[in-house]
Amino acid sequence: MKINVGTVDKVARIIIGIGLLSLIFVLQDSLRWLGLIGIVPLATGLVGYCPLYALLGLSTCPAKASHA
Repeated sequence: MKINVGTVDKVARIIIGIGLLSLIFVLQDSLRWLGLIGIVPLATGLVGYCPLYALLGLSTCPAKASHA
């Protein structure tokens, strides 16, 4: 598993993930559980690997991009 998420992308994913997770506390009834979608960007941001990027052959990591 090679890192394919760059620094700016990591920060954006973490912020978006936390924002989506906060919906659990903001929304009412069953809609609040939509906030669990935030686990995906948060996890990929923290780990630095995105399986979708790997499938599509994309990378926002400068080290990976310079070898392409």
